[in-house]
Amino acid sequence: MKQRVPVAQIMSKNVIAVNPTKKLSEVDSLFKEYNIRHIPVTDGSKLIGVMSKSDLAKLVFRDPNQEIGEEMLRALYDNFALRDVMVSNPVTVTGDTHIKEVAEILANQTFHSLPVVDENGDLIGIVTTTDLLNYLLEQY
Repeated sequence: MKQRVPVAQIMSKNVIAVNPTKKLSEVDSLFKEYNIRHIPVTDGSKLIGVMSKSDLAKLVFRDPNQEIGEEMLRALYDNFALRDVMVSNPVTVTGDTHIKEVAEILANQTFHSLPVVDENGDLIGIVTTTDLLNYLLEQY
């Protein structure tokens, strides 16, 4: 399997993104509603950060699968500003980055998603370890 497939072929294109003024409780609701684990943060169409479900859980020192009251969570989350807790200036790739390079980046880092941007820094997609595993499974 020595294909030079660009990540644009496997990335998610319909990305749920938020602006940096979004409340963390709203971000948490988006994670649950769309069953996702990573949300790019944009200023207009420009990528400025990423927030993950596990990063959000770490803010309140809890297991991300542990259920606690919604009101309690909202109160805890809303003590933080998204801009202050998101990963700023995340590692990115472009749509023509080869899947092998994306896999190498994710294998050598502690995060599990890469925003995909165009030459102007505009968000055009996101690729996750799940996308890579699904691609691999399709090869067999």
